Amino acid sequence: MTAPAIAPAATALRHIAVIDIGKTNAKLALVEAETLQELAVVTRPNRVLQGPPYPHFDLAAHWDFFLTHLAAFHAQHGVDAISVTTHAASAVLLDAAGQLATPMLDYEHDGPDRLAADYDRIRPDFAETGSPRLPMGLNLGAQLYWLFQTRPRLLEQTAHVLTYPQYWGWRLTGELASDVTSLGCHTDLWNPWTGAFSSLAARLGITDRLAPARQPGEVLGRLLPQIAAQTGLSPQTPVSVGIHDSNASLYPHIQARQGIQGGAGAFSVVSTGTWVISMAVGAPRRDLDPGRDLLVNVNALGQPVPSARFMGGREYEIIRAGSGLQPTPEDRANVLTQGVMILPAAEPGSGPFQGRQMQWTSPPATEGQKLAALSFYLALMTETGLGLIGATGPTLVEGPFSRNPDYLDMLAALRPDGVAVSASVTGTSAGAAMLAFPAQEAAGSVSDTAQPRALPADHQALRAYAKAWRERVGD
Repeated sequence: MTAPAIAPAATALRHIAVIDIGKTNAKLALVEAETLQELAVVTRPNRVLQGPPYPHFDLAAHWDFFLTHLAAFHAQHGVDAISVTTHAASAVLLDAAGQLATPMLDYEHDGPDRLAADYDRIRPDFAETGSPRLPMGLNLGAQLYWLFQTRPRLLEQTAHVLTYPQYWGWRLTGELASDVTSLGCHTDLWNPWTGAFSSLAARLGITDRLAPARQPGEVLGRLLPQIAAQTGLSPQTPVSVGIHDSNASLYPHIQARQGIQGGAGAFSVVSTGTWVISMAVGAPRRDLDPGRDLLVNVNALGQPVPSARFMGGREYEIIRAGSGLQPTPEDRANVLTQGVMILPAAEPGSGPFQGRQMQWTSPPATEGQKLAALSFYLALMTETGLGLIGATGPTLVEGPFSRNPDYLDMLAALRPDGVAVSASVTGTSAGAAMLAFPAQEAAGSVSDTAQPRALPADHQALRAYAKAWRERVGD
């Protein structure tokens, strides 16, 4: 499988502005409709304000940033549509006047853990939701439960609960919605098998407060007059419903496969960033172990997708500790022959080996060895997840790790149906931009085009290293 590229669109769309908020950074990208390439990108840190009343995201600063640069993008290039993609495990609570009922909680705050036992008594089973029990606020339902229990009158004051992409859509259009991909990402609030809210919504008392669930590619609405005046955009500018970021990366590949074997061919996408999310499209339904950070996502078409996750980008930053050194071939060879390995996990709250503490099998002799072993470790964690979700068919890697040759080579040595590399720097903006296309154009506008990863010359040594690593971790 190769990375999807877009064919010229029949629509009059030329440029789509994409609000793209990851856990580490927020960005605004201007994507060219004809090529899905980013013409302009601006970023800012996704800074967490420590309080009061608890750690929360700086939504006001994001909003000013987005409006300023929407105006600049429009003045320089023209903006014909807007789409939104964000990280998961987040929702915004609005009061009846449309103001924040409470600040948007940082999902890494440990407050919800203090009421974990109480929450566990009301959360639905994994079989209903495909949502594993996660720490802190990684289950959106746990966040809401903690907020309602610890902030007097908050439930009474909450008129609307919106998943995170749709908060920005609401600010732009005044229209309320949630989207199926954000609801289907370990919230405990969605049943992926029935495509409806889970039993938790009623138990939390928010059935009539949850914004209606919509498909990401629907048009949420048009720009509010005051937003059009402030940015210079046309008030007729359409804003898409929006999508969870890993599903934005997946969306072009789903569309690209629609004409291949009737869309029936199984494949997987590994979306890399702060989180590494592996998604197995077309995999047969199987029992998943929620204790290994496996879950059922919901893709942009509303279909269940077995998925595996770990905080690979966070682990990369922890272990490399700011180093930008590139390993040499000698570093790589020494790591393989000497068995210099990282055992999980640098971020023990996520991934298939939760609760374990990172350790080295032997200390690396050089900085280059450390970074080569780090890349191998991240690939082995990825491969573990792919195996657990039953991924078959080719695997496509997107995001920062798609530029890491040691990571790619290890994965290519282990994946029997091959690995391909996305040509774009990030898949989230391109996928979100495609939501602006009419459905019939999206289905026919992408094709598989770019770079399979060749089997590395030292593939036997890589496989032997992987086998030894698996024996060490007991997997």
